[in-house]
Amino acid sequence: MRLVVAAVGRPRNAALAAAINDYETRAARYWPLDVVEVREERGSALSAAQVRDREGARLIDKAGAARIVACDPLGRSFTSEEFAEWLKRERDSGRDAAFLIGGAHGLSTEVLDRAMMKLRLAPWTLQHELARLVLAEQLYRAGSILRNEPYHK
Repeated sequence: MRLVVAAVGRPRNAALAAAINDYETRAARYWPLDVVEVREERGSALSAAQVRDREGARLIDKAGAARIVACDPLGRSFTSEEFAEWLKRERDSGRDAAFLIGGAHGLSTEVLDRAMMKLRLAPWTLQHELARLVLAEQLYRAGSILRNEPYHK
């Protein structure tokens, strides 16, 4: 199993970028993890839908043949333990999964339609850099849960 985290844009805040990098590095100890950033669309002359569509096409391209998991506030919620078990089932099946995180305008309809699952990272809408941090931390936590390590208490 290979995991892909594909996100729109780069973190602009240095401290937040460092925290994201830290948790993505930690998560990579447990999962074969590819992290890719796609270019954020400049939306001054475009509608929100056009921005979502263009960014969505880039995200889908980076997902490759992996099953798409759309990080969306209307998606399925998991406890940390449930998320770990879901990842274990995906790993055991040999399926690759690509977690797609949209930009300021969210994910395109095409991404949402292609997703095998929509994943809710929080009960509220998160700024996309924070969504990436939450996902990275939960991927790390899931690995520690499955190995019965003390991080998750």
